[in-house]
Amino acid sequence: MADNAEAWERQPGESVAAWEAFACYRDLGLSRSIGKVAERLAKSRTLIERWSTAHRWVLRAEAWDREQDRLWRAEQHQAARDVARRHARLASAAQSKIVAQLQQLDPSRLSPSDVIRWLEVTIRIERQAYGMDLADGAPAAKGSEAADVSSLTDEERRARMEQLRRELEARIGTLGGTES
Repeated sequence: MADNAEAWERQPGESVAAWEAFACYRDLGLSRSIGKVAERLAKSRTLIERWSTAHRWVLRAEAWDREQDRLWRAEQHQAARDVARRHARLASAAQSKIVAQLQQLDPSRLSPSDVIRWLEVTIRIERQAYGMDLADGAPAAKGSEAADVSSLTDEERRARMEQLRRELEARIGTLGGTES
């Protein structure tokens, strides 16, 4: 294969007909076979086999598959990053609204059990945000729900904070229902 052409592109010395046959083979995906190409193009199997061997179709198709997989993974990675950014923006907006609601909260209207629940929730969220074990305040063990956040990417941290904010919002909704 030429250094300046991708494996799945037409190669030097490859006729137009041979390249079109390769493209047919390549595009069949995981179900590709010489027999299917011969049938689809109405060419002899012997001719297709000769082109396949001469132009290394199997290696070229594998290169194509790897490239398609790489492109798919890159697209999925970018989509995940976009989702994380969007969720972080939404979480930030929601957090602003929650903070505004908390600032308007009259502590004198909370029952002692409400105060205790608010304290428990805020302590748990703070410990989780710092990657601390909820039982003893020590850094969380690997694989636990409150994993060490220092190894997370910014997007992963934002996603984790969003999850914690959703939990807080749910708790606020629960606590808000107990006010009289």
